[in-house]
Amino acid sequence: MRSMLSATLMMTTLGLTVSGPTAWAQMTPPSAAGAKPKPVATEPIRPAVQKPEDTAKALSQPERLALQSDLAWVGQYNGAITGDVSDRMVNAIKEFQKSRGARQTGVLNPQERGALAETAKKRQESVGWKIATDPGTGVRLGIPTKLVPQQASDANGTKWNSPTGTIQVQLARRKEAGPTTAKLAEREKKEPGRNVDYTVVKPDFFVLSGLQGLKKFYIRGTFKGDEVRILTIMYDQATGNTMEPVVIAMSSAFNAFPAAPQTAGPPPRKTVEYGTGVVVSDDGAIIADRQITDGCLTVAIAGFGNADRIAEDRAHDLALLRIYGARGLKPLNIAGTATKTALDLTGIADPQAQGGGSAVTTARASVAQLGGSNDVALTPAPAIGFSGAAAQDADGKFAGIALLKPIQVAGPANDTPAAPAALVTADALRGFLKANGVNATGGSTDAKTSVVRVICVRK
Repeated sequence: MRSMLSATLMMTTLGLTVSGPTAWAQMTPPSAAGAKPKPVATEPIRPAVQKPEDTAKALSQPERLALQSDLAWVGQYNGAITGDVSDRMVNAIKEFQKSRGARQTGVLNPQERGALAETAKKRQESVGWKIATDPGTGVRLGIPTKLVPQQASDANGTKWNSPTGTIQVQLARRKEAGPTTAKLAEREKKEPGRNVDYTVVKPDFFVLSGLQGLKKFYIRGTFKGDEVRILTIMYDQATGNTMEPVVIAMSSAFNAFPAAPQTAGPPPRKTVEYGTGVVVSDDGAIIADRQITDGCLTVAIAGFGNADRIAEDRAHDLALLRIYGARGLKPLNIAGTATKTALDLTGIADPQAQGGGSAVTTARASVAQLGGSNDVALTPAPAIGFSGAAAQDADGKFAGIALLKPIQVAGPANDTPAAPAALVTADALRGFLKANGVNATGGSTDAKTSVVRVICVRK
């Protein structure tokens, strides 16, 4: 309507008279042959900006737990290590970035995440952090062994002390009829000289903290039946900068009634288990350990998202995974055949074995022979998390995939002995891929660019 009115006004100005649609059509000039239409102005579509908390939620539960733990160890996070995403967690990330003079985005890039893990690991080493089992009670707990090297046990529990008494840790046990966490908390509050400034009482545990004389204290207690177990940590205020991250870690590691190990049947599997995968095609095909990826509610490829398990080879314990729509995949060249029995294994160790990090590392191993379709023994066995690692000889030629046999796991990876290892030969692997229609040709000889972390979540 507006364009019609404009044209009418223009013709009126020129002294032209137009009446009826026929006359209007006669005054409309014909289109020039081949004339291009004028471009239409468009508004660019801008993708929604992802919030830092959304990025954190996209991480797997074990990755969030490791991130919170590392932030606590460097003194930026002061809260329960649960893996839950919160403003406190995002702010802790920003504070860590600020301490490094970086932009405070609330999202760690790979370099920042690596620096955080390395710093946390050094802090743990500086205090002699160790997950231990109390022999008298079976309680699993974390102890800063360098800070409290003196240990004494009796029927009522165990005590750890620093040489000068500035730091004290006590694990107490007792029998009590009809205990509840509320009753236990009230009893601890009434201990002489205690001024409580923080209280949490849940049905299955309680937490108290505050001052007792000139020392800070932290108490975590629980019960099972009529058995009560309470962890008490006391430290001079002057040691607060050192002890506060330690206290958070000790609280999170405290397991008053760990499950008894199985005595029969197959060994229990971890609820979250890590392995290594090898990218074998640029359209998302990945080779991994069948047993690592068995019984998983979710199989995730770190940095790329969830994966489908589309085939398995029970004879050689191989699994074929596939991720869809992923970019930047760099398949490994598996066409060649290694000729030397001394091998380099390229994989990613369990995050607990590398301070929560995800660095690709290389380990040395050897086999008695190469070639054929039968698996061969691999010695020495690599670290937990290396199951599925790529094996190459010194010339970069592909030898096969290293697998670790599952073993009982009742604690952190660094407390677990190495599992027996085997090499699935290159011939066996290529036969499996061919049978499942995977075209694994070309690719890089640099295994460090082709391995990925595989995460199985069973809970």
